[in-house]
Amino acid sequence: MASRGKATHTHQHQAHAQSSGTSNLRETVSKVIAQYTVDARLHAVFEQSGESGKSFDYSQSVKTTTQSVPEQQITAYLSKIQRGGHIQPFGCMVAVDESTFTVIAYSENAQEMLGLMVQSVPTLDKQEILTIGTDVRTLLTPSSAVLLERAFGAREITLLNPILIHSKNSRKPFYAILHRIDVGVVIDLEPARTEDPALSIAGAVQSQKLAVRAISHLQSLPGGDIKLLCDTVVESVRELTGYDRVMVYKFHEDEHGEVVAESKRPDLEPYIGLHYPATDIPQASRFLFKQNRVRMIADCHASSVRVIQDEALMQPLCLVGSTLRGPHGCHGQYMANMGSIASLAMAVIINSNDDEAAGGRSLMRLWGLVVCHHTSARCIPFPLRYACEFLMQAFGLQLNMELQLASQMSEKHGNYYPVGVTPTEAQIKDIVGWLLAFHGDSTGLSTDSLGDAGYPGAGSLGDAVCGMAVAYITSKDFLFWFRSHTAKEIKWGGAKHHPEDKDDGQRMHPRSSFKAFLEVVKSHSLPWDIAEMDAIHSLQLILRDSFMDAEGSNSKAVINAPPGDLELQGIDEISSVAREMVRLIETATAPIFAVDSAGSINGWNAKVAELTGLSVEEAMGKSLVHDLVYKESEETVDKLLCNALRGEEDKNVEIKLKTFGSEQHKKAVFVVVNACSSKDYANDIVGVCFVGQDVTGHKVVMDKFINIQGDYKAIVHSPNPLIPPIFASDENTCCSEWNTAMEKLTGWTKGDIMGKMLVGEIFGCCCRLKGQDPMTKFMIVLHNAIEGQDTDKFPFAFFDRNGKCVQALLTANKRVNMDGQIIGAFCFLQIPSPELQQALKIQREQEKKCFARIKELAYIFPGNKESTKCGACEKQMLKIIRDVDLQIIEDGSLDLEKTEFLVGSVIDAVVSQVMILLRERGLQLIRDIPEEIKTLAVYGDQVRIQQVLADFLLNMVRYAPSPDGWVEIQVRPRLEQISGESILHIEFRIVCPGEGLPPELVQDMFHSSRWVTQEGLGLSMCRKILKLMNGEVQYSRESERCYFLIILELPMPTRRSRSVD
Repeated sequence: MASRGKATHTHQHQAHAQSSGTSNLRETVSKVIAQYTVDARLHAVFEQSGESGKSFDYSQSVKTTTQSVPEQQITAYLSKIQRGGHIQPFGCMVAVDESTFTVIAYSENAQEMLGLMVQSVPTLDKQEILTIGTDVRTLLTPSSAVLLERAFGAREITLLNPILIHSKNSRKPFYAILHRIDVGVVIDLEPARTEDPALSIAGAVQSQKLAVRAISHLQSLPGGDIKLLCDTVVESVRELTGYDRVMVYKFHEDEHGEVVAESKRPDLEPYIGLHYPATDIPQASRFLFKQNRVRMIADCHASSVRVIQDEALMQPLCLVGSTLRGPHGCHGQYMANMGSIASLAMAVIINSNDDEAAGGRSLMRLWGLVVCHHTSARCIPFPLRYACEFLMQAFGLQLNMELQLASQMSEKHGNYYPVGVTPTEAQIKDIVGWLLAFHGDSTGLSTDSLGDAGYPGAGSLGDAVCGMAVAYITSKDFLFWFRSHTAKEIKWGGAKHHPEDKDDGQRMHPRSSFKAFLEVVKSHSLPWDIAEMDAIHSLQLILRDSFMDAEGSNSKAVINAPPGDLELQGIDEISSVAREMVRLIETATAPIFAVDSAGSINGWNAKVAELTGLSVEEAMGKSLVHDLVYKESEETVDKLLCNALRGEEDKNVEIKLKTFGSEQHKKAVFVVVNACSSKDYANDIVGVCFVGQDVTGHKVVMDKFINIQGDYKAIVHSPNPLIPPIFASDENTCCSEWNTAMEKLTGWTKGDIMGKMLVGEIFGCCCRLKGQDPMTKFMIVLHNAIEGQDTDKFPFAFFDRNGKCVQALLTANKRVNMDGQIIGAFCFLQIPSPELQQALKIQREQEKKCFARIKELAYIFPGNKESTKCGACEKQMLKIIRDVDLQIIEDGSLDLEKTEFLVGSVIDAVVSQVMILLRERGLQLIRDIPEEIKTLAVYGDQVRIQQVLADFLLNMVRYAPSPDGWVEIQVRPRLEQISGESILHIEFRIVCPGEGLPPELVQDMFHSSRWVTQEGLGLSMCRKILKLMNGEVQYSRESERCYFLIILELPMPTRRSRSVD
């Protein structure tokens, strides 16, 4: 077991984020190396027990593995795991030299499985034989040999898996799963049952479709609930695979594991909540899971099959990537003792944190496993396992986002985690005295064992207090966190352990494994993980800054109105807003209509009247379902109404409206609507309002591309540069179209591509992607389109035939035939111009240099607010660089990244961006900012708000009279309660004397679509970004001064009360 209880000092945490990351990395590596030693020792004990005939006492072995292990023993252990020389008998294996196709190794059962019977008596018939040196192509049918040759020529051979081949002698089908090793190519051959629906491409794609539906379910879950995410994934995997038990198994910081979610057969004992020592899943096995992310054991009782190999090979064949690699005897015994005969284990990979990545460590980390158990032998076909791997990719991506969110929460809320049980006041004073005497030069300390850290009074604290973290705020102020003995924190999730229901403590079993874990962690608390320590350090810095800031302030005071006046003012404002809302709906340029609870029209604005040719008077009282929509939309609209009347509001649903009068020649109007529940004063739902977007024009254009019409090929394959790169898939995700623009963009001709699988074979093998995650996302987009769910402007990057990276936006739509049936997907790529790409490249390089210098300065001058401001400004600059596509802002499709932040941090970052210009122009900055607002937390896109405010302020500073002029920032907050939610209404007024901005800038900002000045373009974009955030800006010029008035409404986070132990 890795060393525990070692105290970790935090000297000047705020000055060495980089060294902290290096320290974390070094500590992690040390734990892993130490764990390898423990694993090797346990392996040796198990092997010796087998040779001597004695039983293997697992609990005792775990306790005695602190002995040192010779390096050659560790090497032998790793070789045994990775090059064990045995496979499972549910398939066979052949390894070949890649250049000649000659066999260099094969499993003993390969001859029988392939139908190559040994001939004891010579015959005239030519019989194929399998031996070292045989050309593997002679064992397969001619068509199968061609498929194998094509696969061997691929750059990424694994992306073509599985290849369906047939034995030449028996004609039996096999899934061939290929991967490269140091001496050639390993071909795992798994028998494919003829009745297996996955045998055809359509069947394999069906497995992917099931996985995509499970992925869509994961993505639809509300954020902020990791437990719900894990619970959902075990249910989805069990439904996909049919195993008796499915668990999510999480690895903790000290390498031990815990079952955090479970779906099982009702009669099985629950394992939820169980903790296991790190030795239960050795480090060598964890390494293998990062190389081969899905591992199936079909029958732990089945005898392994020996691999025969060429004697000329220098060492045993590497089986790390083999789907058939035999289980180690220790693991097989463990499974049998659990009553589990078959298993399927899938790796959950997430991104490492930035500190680890900065230290040179791999960007990916094994977070845990999704483990399936079955009480009888079970073998699921490779296509279904491959689909499960895609599901794990999506789960990892989703989990990564949730963990980042949790990490952000811990950074922002120092009391996010419970404090735990505390010692008495006298004991606290004794601990403080010990800290000042022995650790007085540090800024904090953390340990999972006060005894191991050297505190002499640890014994008197008992098991109630074992672990401690402390942060020094001032010389007289301390913050403590305490944790109790680990055994008290860990509980069995199963039935109580009755006296007569005894375990054999010497057998490897979940309960004996748990017992061994408790023995190891005695007198220790759960370790403090990185996110928790970061939260402690963040709180420490915040409190220190608060003590310093409290000493003085130059902000003006704010006078609050009496509550009664505010309430009356709020009622007037609500009435005013309601009147304005009615006017906006009536005059809106978007089609808006409403119905009562019976589905009859009671609202019909001018735009929808214009589109349909039906006036407001004629529309009132008509049935939306029966009178105003086409028959094919009736069911959809009826469902929208039912859901909305129950409070479930659907979005982005396409409906087909009838036309009347002068517009009747149009045949139909297509509108994409959002359904909103209409409520009365008592908050009861009384109807439904539909806010729509007219997509009729888009629909007509798309039909020309998607439907099979006479001019289809002429349009798609036109060399006209206005025709974008287009490709299409059939319903099995095989390429059915590849136009001239795609040939030019990728370097791959239509003849190279047609008929191949778009996921893996084309995008993955021909056009390489940047890892597994982009492939998973592309697969989801493609399957969603085939299911009828379109995707617009999806960021898509790949490498062309020459290795050049292509950045594009992908639009995927369903493809239908003349009868309206979906027959595949149609995909368009939007590519930025070469000139814009070059300009962006130069700009990004310059910005990287600036950011590197900013970080250097932050390291040299640590601990002040400037580094915080720099960090905020850096994020803002990165966001601006990424938003070079002005059309996205123009269209209102800019993504907003909403997080919780302090208003004061935005103001500080904005002001810091104008300080140099203020000094250069000799201007004074006057701040009229209430002190109270700086500590208010709100919810919104912090970086966008910074970007907008900074641009308005910079322009005002540029045109203020100089020298001896001034610029003033006024902030006026007002708190409102809307539908039980707290909304902070903020007015930012940026004022300067004199004439202010030139008229052409103001013209560009408010009215122009063709900008005269660069500054005007920037102001116009900021105004539109502000509008996307439901804000507004006004510019006023008075006789002696001018000002911007920026108005924002930001929700305030709801604080939930938390109990403290």
